[in-house]
Amino acid sequence: MFGSYELKTQFIKVPGTKIHLLEEGEFVRYRRGDVTRTIKKSSGGRIILLPAPAVGYGVGLLMIRLKSPLVVPPGEKVEGYVSAPVELDVLVGGLSIDRFSLTREKYALYGTIEAGAIARYWVSEFSEKEPESVCVVKLSVVNASTEWKAIDKVVFPIKGSTMYYREGRAYYPLITVKLGNGFPEINNTGMAPEDDLVRVGSVKTLPNFIMRW
Repeated sequence: MFGSYELKTQFIKVPGTKIHLLEEGEFVRYRRGDVTRTIKKSSGGRIILLPAPAVGYGVGLLMIRLKSPLVVPPGEKVEGYVSAPVELDVLVGGLSIDRFSLTREKYALYGTIEAGAIARYWVSEFSEKEPESVCVVKLSVVNASTEWKAIDKVVFPIKGSTMYYREGRAYYPLITVKLGNGFPEINNTGMAPEDDLVRVGSVKTLPNFIMRW
């Protein structure tokens, strides 16, 4: 699904919908449901489908609630995976001509009414293996304290985030979680969570996020 396609008559299947390209003389008609674009053909012109952070209406945070809390012994590190929402960015010659969610859109208030923020919301199991999902987040959770710790959600910044992909699956960068004596500290490292992934954009480490709620 992700990757580069010729500007010629074809169907491109994506989760929940399909993209139809139709050649009409010197033009190619792009259609996804009610969304249409008319693209002038050019030598070597291609359409590119890339994963993009699930910012939706412009949110800056992604909140993934775990179906069951993750409990970590003192001084231990746990690595595993959760599924996540993602968007598809459709480009021609570097110009974005369409962008839409590949997963159900849900939002939630992170924090208090007075001081909180609207976040993209998702629920997932934590597992040792990659889930069968269109998008995956790899978590590295470290308990730096001398006590047992539990965590029931992970909130991290996604606006401007680097993304990665293989043909049919998208990945957010490696997300690290540090559990200590205070609030959990989350870092979107910008680094590839696995080998042999294609990167979208430059490697960008976003500021550490303190999960106060």
